Parts: sequence; structure tokens; C-alpha cells
Amino acid sequence: MSIETLYNLHRASLFSLAYRMLGSVMDAEDAVQEAFIRYSQLPDMASILNEKAFLHRMVTNRCLDLLRSSAKKRELYVGPWLPEPLIERGGVQEDPSEVYEQRESLSTAYLLLLQQLNAVERAVFLLREIFHYSFEEIAEMVEKKSANCRQIYRRAQKSLTHDPHELPSVTVAEESIRAFVQSLMKGHTERLLELVSENVVFLSDGGGKVKAAQVPVRGWEQVVKLHQHLLATYAGHYTLDYVTVNGSPGLRIDLADGGQFVYSFAYRNGQIDRIYAVANPEKLQHLKQAK
Repeated sequence: MSIETLYNLHRASLFSLAYRMLGSVMDAEDAVQEAFIRYSQLPDMASILNEKAFLHRMVTNRCLDLLRSSAKKRELYVGPWLPEPLIERGGVQEDPSEVYEQRESLSTAYLLLLQQLNAVERAVFLLREIFHYSFEEIAEMVEKKSANCRQIYRRAQKSLTHDPHELPSVTVAEESIRAFVQSLMKGHTERLLELVSENVVFLSDGGGKVKAAQVPVRGWEQVVKLHQHLLATYAGHYTLDYVTVNGSPGLRIDLADGGQFVYSFAYRNGQIDRIYAVANPEKLQHLKQAK
């Protein structure tokens, strides 16, 4: 099978794995490209019986290397760390029957949940939970015994089950976000009380590159006041678009001075419970390149 055919068949799946592992669109794309380059240079490609599994192994190992090398940088990160937003990129969802599962595992809340796992735990968990490889196949990919991989998976699965956030339908989420924006703009306090959880948390990722809250903003009143202040500050100097962020409705805000914010949301009991805003320009470069 030609490299071009393999690329067309497996790029989306490989990118899905790398992005969930790394939380970076650009690094995930680089990991996939590198895997295909290395694969094309193998002396005996014909001897590989399962090309997809082999490519997943190559991408997994590259992601493990990147996570290990970036561990210190993550420790020194300024303010909350959020994954690079994935906006309307085709090819991530491969099977229509698994759309909900794919949306859930791409959400910002889910990606942050994965940060609780170390690099190997994350790889084992994703290869089993999302890509449905056997423990024997996973063991070969991460160079551990299958029994060990089974144990790692069960431990990871147990540690991640406590997340209480919900994933509403696309229609419900979109209606909620549009109502949230309109209520902020018009100062409709009573409507905001219905839409937003009393204990809502706002996380903004500026990475020390742009002005952003370096600690989580907690509570309905503080979060609403902050956004009302931002609306007043940038009045007439921004454009707002409703876009799909990590598989669910979100927002993209472009400031007149070139700055950007990409918002995604998590829900509990039908209300907005977490608001995530990425403003770090290094994490938004891929959006400008895609224009």
C-alpha cells in the first residue's frame, strides 16, 4: 500500500490520538507527519502486517517523548494550562455511530481530565478506551507486559470516573451559549442566573504572553462581572463568531489589536459550569495559518 493511501486512511485517527495525548494541534500534526516520514524510510515496509497499529505505535512513542521533554516547561507555565483549541477541523470523527464518544473525548474538560495521568497511563488509557486496541497490542506499542497495561488501564479508568460534567446535545449547547452572550450584552441578570451555575469557574490561558487571569475566577458573580468588564473594555473593537471548539459549540473572539480568545464550555445540571478561554497566541497560531 502506498504512503499516500496509508496517509489518507489513517491520518485522522493518528491525529486524534496525538492531539488527545498532547493537547496541542501543531505538535500533533508534527507527530503524525514525522511518523509517515519515518515509515516511508523503513527498509522493509512489506513485512509490516498491520500498518495502522504500526503507525499508532510510532505516533504513541513520539508523543511519549514529547511529553517527557516538555514536563519541566509545563511546571513553569504561567497561569492555568489549557489545550490548544481544535476548531472545525475535518476528519477527526471517523464513525458516525461514535459521534457522541468522539465529542466527549475531545472536549476541553476531558482533555484536562487526562492531564491527571502520566504519559504512559494516558497512552494506555486512550489506546484502549478510544481506539479499542487489545492489551496485547497496547503492550507492544508502549513496550510493557499486557498484564501491566491492563492494570494501568484499570487504574486510570478508576481515577477518571469522578468527573461530573455533562455533554449536552449540539443544539442545546449552542442555544445556551448564544443566550449567555446575549444576556451578558444586554445585562439580563435573571437570565444569566438560569444559564450559569452558581459555582461556575472561569479558566483563562494567556501563558504569560498576554493579559489573562493567572488564577481561576470562581463564582457566578465574579465570572459575570469579569465578562461585563471585558465587554465594556473592548466595545466596538472585537468580532465574535460562534464556532465548533473541540467538537462542541464555542466562541471565537478576534480583537482589533490582533489578539484572540477561543472559548469552550462544560456543563452540569443543564447549566454552564466551566468556561475555558485560550488567549495564548502560541496556542492559536494554527488558527491563523488555517485562514
